Amino acid sequence: MRLLANTLVLSATLLGPALAQETIKIINLAELSGPGASVGTNVRNGADLAVAEINGKGGILGKKIEITHLDTQSNPGIARALAQKALDENPYAIIGPGNSGSVKVTAPLISQTGIAQLAGGEAAELTQLGHRTLFRTSFGQQSSVPKVAKYLAEDVKAKSVAIVWVSNDFGKGARDVMSKELQSRGINIVADVSTEVGQADFAADVVKVKNSNPDAVFIYLSEEEAARCLRELRRQNISAPLVGETVLLTQTVIRLAGDAANGVRGHVGLTVDAPIPALQDYGKKFQEKYNYVPDHNGVRGYLAVYTIKAGTEEMGKLDPKGLPDALHDLTIKASTEPGILMDLTIDEKGDLDRMSFMGEVVNGKQVIKTVLPKVNP
Repeated sequence: MRLLANTLVLSATLLGPALAQETIKIINLAELSGPGASVGTNVRNGADLAVAEINGKGGILGKKIEITHLDTQSNPGIARALAQKALDENPYAIIGPGNSGSVKVTAPLISQTGIAQLAGGEAAELTQLGHRTLFRTSFGQQSSVPKVAKYLAEDVKAKSVAIVWVSNDFGKGARDVMSKELQSRGINIVADVSTEVGQADFAADVVKVKNSNPDAVFIYLSEEEAARCLRELRRQNISAPLVGETVLLTQTVIRLAGDAANGVRGHVGLTVDAPIPALQDYGKKFQEKYNYVPDHNGVRGYLAVYTIKAGTEEMGKLDPKGLPDALHDLTIKASTEPGILMDLTIDEKGDLDRMSFMGEVVNGKQVIKTVLPKVNP
C-alpha cells in the first residue's frame, strides 16, 4: 500500500506541471459590485467574449484560455487581497483592476512575481511608478487630458474653466494634469470643485460652478456620479459647454443621464460608435450577446485578452514571466491580429499609442466628430 501511495504521489508530481499547462489561466480583478460595478461588468463581458472567440479558433498556441473573475467590490483593500489570491493560483496573466486606486495597491504585489498585469486605471502616475509588469488598457491621463485642454483652448476658445473632479486617484490625476495644461495655455481656473466617490447630490457643487461663470466646465467623474452631476448642471441651467474625457460620453452615462447628456463633448479613447468598421462590428457582437451597447470598458476587456494573445504569439511560447518583455515596445497590427481592432503600440512604460476620437452626445447618441491619429503612426 505504501508503495502504491508513493507511486501515486510521484505520478501527481510529474503530471501536475503538465496538467497546469493544459489551459492558459487568466484572472480578472474586476469591480463587479460597489460604485465601479458598471466598469467591472463591462470589462468582464468584453473579456469573456474575447476568450470565447479565441478558444473557438483553437486558443493561443494551441492552448485554450481559462478565465476567472474575482470581485474587488470597488475596494482597493479587497483588490489587493484578491491579487494575492490570484497569484497563489499561478496565473499566466492578470487583467484589472479598473479603478486607479486599486491598481496602485495591486501593482507592487503583482510586479514582484514578474506576471503581466493589464489594468484599466487611468491615473497618470501609475506607469511612472516603475512597475515593469504593469500595462494600461486605456490611455493614461498624461496622454488624454492634454487633448481635452487643446480642444478647450482652440475649439471652445475658453478663457476660464471650472473643474469638477472626484476625490480619488482617478480624479486627482486628471485634475492635476488639466490644471497644468490650462495654465500653460493662459486659461483661468475659476472653480476647482472636489466631489466624493458615490456622491448622490451635486446641488451645492453646481452652485459653485454657476457662481464662477466659466466659459466651459471640465467634468471628470465616474459613470454614475457623472450622470447625476449632468442632471444637476442642466437643472440649474448651466449654459457653458460641458466637456470631459471618455467616461462623460459613455453609453452608461448617456443611459443614466438621459436628455441631460445631450450636448456633452470630449475626447473618447475607445468607442463602438467610431467610424472604424472593426469597432462597429465588435459592438454588434457584444450587443447580440449581452443585449446592450458596450462602453469603453467593454472594449478594454476584449482588447486585454487579445493583447495577451499577441504578446504570447510574439514570443512563440507560453512564458508568463517572459510576457512583460514581449509586450514592451510591441506594435500590434490589426491586419495581422484582427481582434486588436485598431493598430496599437505599447511603449517601454506600458502606456498606449493608438487612434482616438473627439465626440459629442447628440439626441442620446454618441457622435464622433473627429478621428485623432496615433502619435507615432
